[in-house]
Amino acid sequence: MSTATRTDTQPPALHAADSHDLIRVQGARANNLKDVSVELPKRRLTVFTGVSGSGKSSLVFGTIAAESQRMINETYSTFVQGFMPTLSRPEVDVLDGLTTAIIVDQERMGSNPRSTVGTATDANAMLRILFSRLAKPHIGSPNAYSFNVPSVKASGAITVERGAGKTKTEKATFTRLGGMCPRCEGMGSVTDFDLSALYDDSLSLNEGALTIPGYSMDGWYGRIFRGCGFFDPDKPIGKYTKKELHDLLHKEPTKIKVDGINLTYEGLIPKIQKSFLSKDVDALQPHIRAFVERAVTFTTCPECDGSRVSTEARSSKIKGKNIADVCSMQISDLGDWVRGLNEPSVAPLLTGLQHLLDSFAEIGLGYLSLDRPSGTLSGGEAQRTKMIRHLGSSLTDVTYVFDEPTIGLHPHDIERMNDLLLQLRDKGNTVLVVEHKPETIAIADHVVDLGPGAGTAGGTVCYEGTVEGLRASGTITGRHLDDRAALKETVRTPTGTLEIRGATTNNLQDVDVDIPLGVLCVITGVAGSGKSSLVHGSIPAGEDVVSIDQGAIRGSRRSNPATYTGLLDPIRKAFAKANGVKPALFSANSEGACPTCNGAGVIYTDLAVMAGVAITCEECEGKRFQASVLEYHLGGRDISEVLAMSVTEAEEFFGAGEARTPAAHAILHRLADVGLGYLTLGQPLTTLSGGERQRLKLATRMAEKGDVYVLDEPTAGLHLADVEQLLGLLDRLVDSGKSVIVIEHHQAVMAHADWIIDLGPGAGHDGGRIVFEGTPADLVATRPTLTGEHLAAYVGT
Repeated sequence: MSTATRTDTQPPALHAADSHDLIRVQGARANNLKDVSVELPKRRLTVFTGVSGSGKSSLVFGTIAAESQRMINETYSTFVQGFMPTLSRPEVDVLDGLTTAIIVDQERMGSNPRSTVGTATDANAMLRILFSRLAKPHIGSPNAYSFNVPSVKASGAITVERGAGKTKTEKATFTRLGGMCPRCEGMGSVTDFDLSALYDDSLSLNEGALTIPGYSMDGWYGRIFRGCGFFDPDKPIGKYTKKELHDLLHKEPTKIKVDGINLTYEGLIPKIQKSFLSKDVDALQPHIRAFVERAVTFTTCPECDGSRVSTEARSSKIKGKNIADVCSMQISDLGDWVRGLNEPSVAPLLTGLQHLLDSFAEIGLGYLSLDRPSGTLSGGEAQRTKMIRHLGSSLTDVTYVFDEPTIGLHPHDIERMNDLLLQLRDKGNTVLVVEHKPETIAIADHVVDLGPGAGTAGGTVCYEGTVEGLRASGTITGRHLDDRAALKETVRTPTGTLEIRGATTNNLQDVDVDIPLGVLCVITGVAGSGKSSLVHGSIPAGEDVVSIDQGAIRGSRRSNPATYTGLLDPIRKAFAKANGVKPALFSANSEGACPTCNGAGVIYTDLAVMAGVAITCEECEGKRFQASVLEYHLGGRDISEVLAMSVTEAEEFFGAGEARTPAAHAILHRLADVGLGYLTLGQPLTTLSGGERQRLKLATRMAEKGDVYVLDEPTAGLHLADVEQLLGLLDRLVDSGKSVIVIEHHQAVMAHADWIIDLGPGAGHDGGRIVFEGTPADLVATRPTLTGEHLAAYVGT
């Protein structure tokens, strides 16, 4: 009996599980989105384009990623959810086919002074285990090598149970060795206080001797100082005895009773260290930062020489190097050092550490060192540092969401970043990228272009499809995609030079350079070549220099463009003058606030584990002001109507007629100048996009008086069309007699420069030298550097 084998020539039917290959979004309305519906292919690279403020982040982060995170959070028990941030459901009708979202955004890494590149990426944890196993002499567990763990000693009586209810008391001593340097407490620097900046010693405390912000004798501090009994508050501080002065300045926390209330008294210096110096100086409020800079000097710790670790940790070595030595090495060199360790007993650990260090080099951060404070990383560096943990991940079918991953990257480095994005896609992941750079848009499998304009003029899908289709689509992005800035035919002649001699900040190698003044000078070079070190480390930010860095704008939902730029002050004064009342009435954060919602415009209801609900205030109908305040008018408009105006509308309103206010008009003119004419004055800062925040900061800082403007990557977050407007602004600045120095990677800005200074040739210790000085035309003609090659390719010569 023969058995016949039946061959089925028909293709197998599609499995039901394979039909879910799209992420469907229908009716998205977050922020300025207008019922947006898109279908995004899974396991593909989708790039979202559009002018700054068109709604890209609202769609990608505020809708798709936010809903994915919310649904994952809901899988935890309500007890666990209570410890997590509560996320509300995005305003969208249908969201289908979502997968787990991993968000890699542009937020700066925490600026805690104890956080370094090593602690933020687990590299330090691996090194500590390695040293605790292999280093000679052996000093203890991994904690003995950690600069965040102090050494502890204790002794006392312990009770030992002997059975049958018998106990015996024995004396015991406990020691735990930590790696923290005891002198600087693991900070690497010690602080010295200028006592004359803390108090005026010719006055008594009651006469107001203290000059520390917030330390007033009228409040609680006054009650504590008067009631503690450690010194006489009516005696001038200059006449205090040694003990009294010690108690005022250095006394340890001590329980005291004042007017029947239990309080804690602590000396001024430990109190300042806890309240002011435990935070990153740049994150402090301006008046407190000014006090800290005036009163405190930071010097390298003499005991650990800035390495942060204890004597014991520095004495324990592998191949002649201690843990502080390896953390200060450039990561690419450290990778070679780890490769040279051949220890079978810790082979898995060495493999993991090797992979982590190689990932740094692969992503273009091999020039960093593990002891670099994480707060000093630029936005682009911080984002790539966060990417590292995902590169070797075994997870697949995950949605990776990137916010402009090419920020801060030289065109040469963008190629590597593109390879990494494709690598993530090829592992079977969905990659969503918000991006402006044409080099990254070009590698997309699918493009979603939002627009056509920004703010209320945007929020719709203008195009969805392939890159070729985008080029032919006629949208703003499509038209500008192949834009190539031409080199200027004539360049300006410098009016002088700014001499820099022997610059050695970070990786600079004794650099001498003359920066021309009176022209547009662009500083270029690959990421990590020393551009920021040269400019910020060698050009003192003095009276004549206005330095605009990449630092993020900080602001709550009560902040808006009018408050941030200082525009509200002249507006309030104009309203007050026209109506004969005081200016405080016209502030929603002061006396004019609606009493029901306290000037927020909405009432927030906290629902514990469930997402909080924001309901428009019924009393003021979201206008934020008391009804009586809205009866006062200027030029026929009340204050809420003025805050609802766009910048362009307000510029016209305050430029002429009854409402003419020159101070307000000047600020509005600067906002329009940077391309923010569409923003409404009262829009919360929290709803602005990265590019809008960047230009808002630019417009605000432009008001500062100075002859030299230093701009650090002003094109960050800007669409190709917005870059043209920025170049016009820089030209107007130079033509008005100012000198403009720009650190920039964007080829359009390089092509527009009068003079280029190129640093390199590589990053870290392979950079830090001037490799080219001259006009863009010379750079393109000779192509001596990576920058020259990419600029020549860009301008099409």
